[in-house]
Amino acid sequence: MTPTALEGVRILDFSHQIAGPYCTKVLADYGADVIKIERPPAGDPARGMGPFFKDEPHLEGSALFLHLNTNKQSVTLNLKTALGRELALKLAAQVDIVVENFRPGVMERLGLGYEALRAVNPKVILTSISNFGQSGPYRDLRASELTLYAMGGPMNITGNRAYEPLKLGGNVVQYHAGGIAAFATMLALELVETGGEGGQIDISIYETQAGFRDRRVIYLTAHAYTGDIGRRPETGIRPGVGVRPCLDGYVNIHATGKGKLQSFLRMIGRDDLVADPRVATAMVLLQHPDLAEEIEASYLGWLMQTTKRDAAAIAQQHKLLAAPINTISDVLSDPAFRARGAFEVIDHPRTGPATYTGRPFVMYETPRLPARRAPLVGEHTVEILRDKLGYAEEEIGKLGMMGIV
Repeated sequence: MTPTALEGVRILDFSHQIAGPYCTKVLADYGADVIKIERPPAGDPARGMGPFFKDEPHLEGSALFLHLNTNKQSVTLNLKTALGRELALKLAAQVDIVVENFRPGVMERLGLGYEALRAVNPKVILTSISNFGQSGPYRDLRASELTLYAMGGPMNITGNRAYEPLKLGGNVVQYHAGGIAAFATMLALELVETGGEGGQIDISIYETQAGFRDRRVIYLTAHAYTGDIGRRPETGIRPGVGVRPCLDGYVNIHATGKGKLQSFLRMIGRDDLVADPRVATAMVLLQHPDLAEEIEASYLGWLMQTTKRDAAAIAQQHKLLAAPINTISDVLSDPAFRARGAFEVIDHPRTGPATYTGRPFVMYETPRLPARRAPLVGEHTVEILRDKLGYAEEEIGKLGMMGIV
């Protein structure tokens, strides 16, 4: 069988919650051997973050944790003890990569900073993920998904101008930073494998926002060229632009660009207005609010007789940008996702079989192997300490009684 892309790559993962675990999940899903260090007895704090299986809080039932930690092994280790740190360094001596997302300075205070790691493993790569980086004026500031999104933009142009700025839902900032960290780690690994030295990668979640695909590059470039700071759109009817209700949900159709408004009018059965100079462009139409309201009424009448998938398909036939607003159920049953194997069912002792998103891309030779479920808290502690560090099971039991593992 063709080996996986990262087969033989060994990673020691001290990260928790979202950004760091997503970094190591990406690497693990493509074949890297990831040992996840969790604090005893409760493990990664993400285990306490919902949503939970059957809405019942449980350390082994967090959908967030179960998604972010596929294909990893879990070892519980108390890093605040001398023996815990000693065991961590012994494991670090055997890996290619260490990933952590503590606050800057924590790894050094634990005796696990880059210099300590390099002393036991000169080629090691340390990927450090933090809110604002290991240096700079914001280094020690606290942050959250919301504050990082707000500071990194483009929150100021999201929403309606008549109201406060809005944040897009979910942990988009954390996931993006984790993906960037995985990419940076692979670049460093390539350097080491071609004769270079190990080193520390400094990932600032805040800085990853500057190059984020979520419109940041567009608006930063626009500001650099024109000084425009961006703004939220004004209220007002703009037929053929934006989200509208339809027969079974919502659809997003954009009739912008040369000739698109005329195509839109033909689509909704208003051929009588195609040659009207008041609809030459969307900007001209905005100067005629009564006509805009008339067109909007015709548009909504057409939509209320059309399903979202049909509306989008018809709009595409008229060469308009269009897509249905899918529910989660729609996404899971989407034929394109199904055909490409975007989802996979993973069994787990707590949840049973459940559907998860699969690997984010398909490689040309690496086989699509079934993912291993996320580990239980400390599930592999005995195995790892026994097989990798040579501890007898009796000794490991004593470490457990001492609160070390």
